[in-house]
Amino acid sequence: MDDERLTFKEMCAAFDVTPRTLRYYEYIELLQPHREGRSRFYGPRERARMKLILRGRKFGFALEDIRQWLLIYEKEGTEAQMRAWVTMADGQLEELAEQRQQLDEAMTELQKLRDDTAAAIEPGKG
Repeated sequence: MDDERLTFKEMCAAFDVTPRTLRYYEYIELLQPHREGRSRFYGPRERARMKLILRGRKFGFALEDIRQWLLIYEKEGTEAQMRAWVTMADGQLEELAEQRQQLDEAMTELQKLRDDTAAAIEPGKG
């Protein structure tokens, strides 16, 4: 076997993903391993794509957005992909900022309710 290729099991271990996740990424055409019989092998291209997929997921991008972004590289090249990435990142940054605001509001409200409840159950307070 070529040292640059990983087996299915090695790919799961290298990226700390479940077999189900890896099969799903193949099913939705994010990854296209080389097949030999029933065996799958992942070369440098698939490993690079997997790094990008996982990074995109970490930042909260939908798998379909990641798939479309990867397709841009194949069809239009690096510069078009980078331009698309900047646009996607701008949108995601706005989404994350909104989520942060909502989370901050929820935490403030929860803290107040917790403090009010704790005060109500203190001895001599109720």
